[in-house]
Amino acid sequence: MVLDDLAHRWNKRFKKGAGFYKIIMTDVDSHQILLAKPTTFMNNSGVSVGDISDRYGVELNRFLIICDDLNLPLGRIRFRIKGSHGGHKGLASIIDEVGTNEFPRLRLGIGFNDDTESSEYVLSDFLFAELPVVNQMIETGSRAVVDFVTKGIDWTMNVYNV
Repeated sequence: MVLDDLAHRWNKRFKKGAGFYKIIMTDVDSHQILLAKPTTFMNNSGVSVGDISDRYGVELNRFLIICDDLNLPLGRIRFRIKGSHGGHKGLASIIDEVGTNEFPRLRLGIGFNDDTESSEYVLSDFLFAELPVVNQMIETGSRAVVDFVTKGIDWTMNVYNV
């Protein structure tokens, strides 16, 4: 949702990439950005990350993996420089593919309803009453991505991890 928001703001459209992903390449404040959305199932996201790293020569510390997080309250965002997958199958796939957990990530809090299986919960739509918080999180996440690119991870963590 954050990548779609950025594409909309920049008036860009995702195009089929060379691998299992859709991409946008653009410049923001003289920084080249490649946005990529895997077209594999989330559990195989690592295939796309590995391919992009190899094909475009992007070092892992220049990636920003954006993912949902059941353990953060709805609407909260958090940057990390590295870390475990924490049960997130997409992050586990990336770690397995690239052989390290040392890559930046932006975690977007989706909360969790204990009355639902986690796999069912992450695949369900947000409730109508949650949409204002979700929309604000997406807007903040979009700004945070640009700040990550233009100002670096340390600055971005200090501003957004509050």
